[in-house]
Amino acid sequence: KEPDLTGWENLISGYLKPEAGEVTVAVAGKYTGLIDAYKSLQEALIHGGLANNVRVNLRWIGSESFTAFEDAETFLKDADAILVPGGFGERGAEGKISAVRYARENNIPYFGICFGMQMAVIETARNLAGISDAGSSEFPMRKNTPIVGEMTEWMSEDGVSALKGASGSGGDLGGTMRLGAYKAVLAPDSFAAEIYGAVRISERHRHRYEVNIAYKDILEKSGLYVSGVSPDGKLPEIVERRDHPWFVAVQFHPELKSRPFNPHPLFVSFIDAAKKRRDLKMKEKLEESVVSAA
Repeated sequence: KEPDLTGWENLISGYLKPEAGEVTVAVAGKYTGLIDAYKSLQEALIHGGLANNVRVNLRWIGSESFTAFEDAETFLKDADAILVPGGFGERGAEGKISAVRYARENNIPYFGICFGMQMAVIETARNLAGISDAGSSEFPMRKNTPIVGEMTEWMSEDGVSALKGASGSGGDLGGTMRLGAYKAVLAPDSFAAEIYGAVRISERHRHRYEVNIAYKDILEKSGLYVSGVSPDGKLPEIVERRDHPWFVAVQFHPELKSRPFNPHPLFVSFIDAAKKRRDLKMKEKLEESVVSAA
């Protein structure tokens, strides 16, 4: 019996000849010198493109290429969407924070993953919440107010408290990661719940540092809504902005669960937002050309 390859044939056809054109996603990461470091992410973005009938062109940007916010536009101005992926350590962090700010201020779809969520939180804390030295205890060489740190730094028996000290913990790096599948609870009225079509999810994690839930109220007063938390309510899992076309950041790695025939809903929604951003830019250019011709 001949195998039925119709599904695969349609998928390949959609990949090679996308009906809805192309979008450009800028990925501001620290390991762009070795693109295979982001292989799962690259595939998940392709899956999101297949679901939207578009080809996803990835622009890999080393996050050390720019540190000052003023330089971000050179690298990001033509992107239809911006993604900041995971990573460890302080190197390239300032560039990632600048990328978050550029996406936020220019209404460009933003997707933060793992470290990318932490940088989104720090960006809001610095530029909107008045905590000018906001940072992470993962940055031991820089004195800061760490709103991100290892759980052992700020968890207590009765809940949460402010992070201890003002710089890195220097703790044991072995066996301290939150690794594997963990459940999360989403706010019913959140954009995240709308994307998932559910309020209880399970996603794969691989990280050591967490956003301190004690800053939840401060962040939300500045427009960054904590829309997903661990079942016990102590660990932020998803943040989003309601004053932005598409701004979602997650502590986990959704790319690890995406498949060609079952793309992850976050990537499907993100690429849909990129497509809408592209169409808006094309409309604006057309209107400008009409005005100038008149």
